[in-house]
Amino acid sequence: MGSIEERCDMRTKEITGKTVLWIFLLAFAFVTLIPVVITILGSFKTNSELTTGATFLPSKWHFSNYAEAWDQANFSTYTVNSLIVSLSTVAGTLLVASMAAYVVDRMDFIGKKVYVGMQSFTMFVAVGAVVLRPQFDLMVKLHLHSSLWGVILILISAHASIFFILLSFMRGIPRELDEAARIDGSSLGRTFWTIILPLLGPGLGVGALFTFRGAWNEYLLPLVFTMTKPELQTLTVGLANLKYGISAASQTHYMMAGACLSILPILIAYVFANKSFMQMTAGSLKG
Repeated sequence: MGSIEERCDMRTKEITGKTVLWIFLLAFAFVTLIPVVITILGSFKTNSELTTGATFLPSKWHFSNYAEAWDQANFSTYTVNSLIVSLSTVAGTLLVASMAAYVVDRMDFIGKKVYVGMQSFTMFVAVGAVVLRPQFDLMVKLHLHSSLWGVILILISAHASIFFILLSFMRGIPRELDEAARIDGSSLGRTFWTIILPLLGPGLGVGALFTFRGAWNEYLLPLVFTMTKPELQTLTVGLANLKYGISAASQTHYMMAGACLSILPILIAYVFANKSFMQMTAGSLKG
């Protein structure tokens, strides 16, 4: 009887634990998704409906809000600018971070611990608020202060988190592969490009996802660097311009429609990088 009671108690505790876990997950999902749902529904409302907040669902679905937001925010130009910044940042960040991770993991050199420590330190520096002025002064000297390339270079420089992600993946690649390649006469660079880099696929996918999301959502840097050239503004800056129309009246419904449109590239990036992200999660749980 004692063993049966113990098993019943264990079963009860297991059911209770799962119930609490599901309640927590459902509450977290609700808190996370409700703002997205409100934004999507608000994108189909009129501005007066949003101001009064009388109804949860639109009284009439105004699909024209998306066309108006597209035209007023100059979405085609701003989307191209955002893609240039985001894709260039992804390519540059993955290149720099993967090469740095390879050298740090595979080689010993003077100042290695100092370099890793500096990478860790930069993760605690708020890029923008603290270092925006010196960054801008630097780009002025490089004649990149009114160009998207200044934004791209600054975003690439903030690659510390991607460096540590790739470094953890790099440590999982056997060193015997490097030794075998060296015996076959392969140089350090050729070993990296032909052997190591393809094996970093999952890590590169996760790094690309995080980098693309950060670059796509960046607002302060593109705003500062494109003040004199509005045609170079990115989508996040263009969306802010939708807040007030020609008559200086609030246009929240257009902003919500534009926000929904701007989310689509991020969702597409998550779909393509989902496999790599799941592999990283599974690996961390296994470890």
